[in-house]
Amino acid sequence: MNKLEIIGWGSYLPEHTVCFNAQTRHRAGAGESQLGMLVTAARRALNKAGIAAAELDCIVCAAAVGVQPIPCTAALIHEQIALGTAIPALDINSTCTSFLTALDTVSYLIAAARYDTVLIVAGDLASCALNPEQSESFKLFGDGAAAIVVRRTEVEKGVLAAEQRTWSEGAHSTEIRGGLTALPPQRYTESNHADFLFDMQGREVLKLSLQKIPALFDEFWARHGLRPEDIALVIPHQASPALPVMMKTLGFKKGQYVDAVAEYGNMVSASVPFMLCKVLEEGRLKAGDKVLLSGTAAGLTCNIVCLQL
Repeated sequence: MNKLEIIGWGSYLPEHTVCFNAQTRHRAGAGESQLGMLVTAARRALNKAGIAAAELDCIVCAAAVGVQPIPCTAALIHEQIALGTAIPALDINSTCTSFLTALDTVSYLIAAARYDTVLIVAGDLASCALNPEQSESFKLFGDGAAAIVVRRTEVEKGVLAAEQRTWSEGAHSTEIRGGLTALPPQRYTESNHADFLFDMQGREVLKLSLQKIPALFDEFWARHGLRPEDIALVIPHQASPALPVMMKTLGFKKGQYVDAVAEYGNMVSASVPFMLCKVLEEGRLKAGDKVLLSGTAAGLTCNIVCLQL
């Protein structure tokens, strides 16, 4: 176990909503930005933890898409909350599961005593890149941000087990092709504008996920001596309305996992940490509970992180 404890959490959700039948999506309105959402979530997490930004040892941004290509988004967050300090700031990116990758990675830095207290911030402005001509993804995604502060502890709590896998057969099933070096901005034209928008082949992603992920979970349980019934609550990435199908395939019962796709949709990197913040705020978890954080991301990547609270 990599020992750490969550000492603070915070989130940000735009007030503006759009509805598609029974599905609600929160999307940024005028004057709201990705950086603003990230900074607000970060400040709320620090306030909940009762610490100043200067007490942090590291600031990590775990957004799927950065505010700008250079510098890293964590540096821009740093500018807003820790200007004048030399706290290291870095981005960790595995798209939708960036928060899980960051939490797993940071747990080793804390276990090695490199850092004691770390802020992890995740969040995306998905709405700015959605393609109205792709109905499935256009109706699925929402905006938001979430942050947690973790601290080294000697108590038996922290990251109990974690795994990450990538199956690059799915690398082009979820992508934005334009904007960086493969298709730089100066090559934008009206004829290739769709390459600069989000493109997802949902059925291909689901098919590959159902082929690969159950075996990964079987390996996870066996390797770490855990069982589905050991888990108090599963907080999965709210990837799509097919979430209950995947949860049932993995052996989780209804009520054992969070399903808020109808209320929030897919909030990209914010999905898992936003729901984690929500259940912590609601007091749905107690000390000693094992919580499973899991999700899929472009790549195709899958993460599993088991936390003991």
